[in-house]
Amino acid sequence: MLRRSSATLACSLAALALLATACGGGADPGASPTAGKTGHVTFWSFVKGSDKVAAAFNSSHPDIKVTFETVPSGQEYYSKLTNAVKAGTAPDVAVVEYPHLPEFAAQGKVEDLSGTLGPVVKEQFPEAARQLVDLGGRTWAVPRDAAPLMLMYRKDFFARHRIDVPTTWDAYRNMTERVREADPAARGGVLYTDNPGLLSALSWQAGGRWFATEKDSWKVTVDDAPSKRVAAYWGDLARKGLVRSLSQLDPFWTSVQKGETVAYVCASWCAGAHQATVPDQKGTWAVAPVPTWDGKPASAMYGGSSFVIPKGSDNSGAAAEFITWITTDPEGMKAWVSSGTSSMFPAAPKLVPVTKAAFGTAYYGGQDIYSLMARSYDAIRPGWTWGPVMGATNTALVDQLPKVADGSVTLPAVLSTAEHATVAQMRQRGLTVTAP
Repeated sequence: MLRRSSATLACSLAALALLATACGGGADPGASPTAGKTGHVTFWSFVKGSDKVAAAFNSSHPDIKVTFETVPSGQEYYSKLTNAVKAGTAPDVAVVEYPHLPEFAAQGKVEDLSGTLGPVVKEQFPEAARQLVDLGGRTWAVPRDAAPLMLMYRKDFFARHRIDVPTTWDAYRNMTERVREADPAARGGVLYTDNPGLLSALSWQAGGRWFATEKDSWKVTVDDAPSKRVAAYWGDLARKGLVRSLSQLDPFWTSVQKGETVAYVCASWCAGAHQATVPDQKGTWAVAPVPTWDGKPASAMYGGSSFVIPKGSDNSGAAAEFITWITTDPEGMKAWVSSGTSSMFPAAPKLVPVTKAAFGTAYYGGQDIYSLMARSYDAIRPGWTWGPVMGATNTALVDQLPKVADGSVTLPAVLSTAEHATVAQMRQRGLTVTAP
């Protein structure tokens, strides 16, 4: 469904029917990339190991030449990709993190892959991954990795002070109190001031649903009851000083290095990042399932990325071949983790043994953390949908998060502010929104 909004075209959604090709200027929504699987492919990515993946593909596929270009991460990258699509200079393959995919699809910036890579997604990936790339009955990307939640903790500190590993959020609060009592300089958690990803993941895990569609309208409930429960809980921990409010970058890792952070909630990718950043703490850390509200398994994703073919690709057939190889082929997966420090959890379950073997168990004292990741992946709550203006949503959250610890705003109020900003941006873009 199309409607005019000043000089631009915007999509009105029906049951998440993100008809990106229509939004892109009237192309056939069913059109698919060309069948040719030879020639030159340009590849943009900020994901570690992308250069090695491109080189490995080139060495085994003489009919296709992939040229890799590293790009910045974050909003700078998405602006760069948007501008390239508008200018007709887009790459043939690009990385897009899951939260940003609906926006790119709705605005016609990526190809509809239903006719080429849709069957691959259906056959190779479970529902937890498919729900993030299949929007409105169409496939817009191929998943690369999953990022199921888990709990990192200093097992030596916990053992020395006889602190139990928490399995519920009530127990987690008790743990943070015990940690501070045992060592006034130490904390059992972190509330990030510059990254809303963990807050959204914990809301998802609790049963929140920030976005949904009803008929031809979006429903936005960033501050729904489960999310408010999460926000009130973490806001209280931060206000009482039971967890630290820190930037996710250097201050956080410095606190880990100094033993000031002895537990934190993260995702599968953290295991590798942790090992690479604090290698001297080998054998002192362990991984546990993320706590839940009722003690029953429940999880969500904190991060994760997919690959798309941007609108205007010069060689979408070869691009599809490359994407298939780097997301579903064991040799492609070996290339991703060839550095030896990646704890990437493939979205395609059949590839988990590849990454598991490459990562090993030495750093975590012989613990099989991939089995735990797999259980967390299986426990991801279905039904989560990312919204069509996540850049605006995340900006609104990040603008307010630093104020939570000093008490000038509450974390539930931050969610409400983000909801209002999101709705305003969606309406500005011509999207129909049902008031919550």
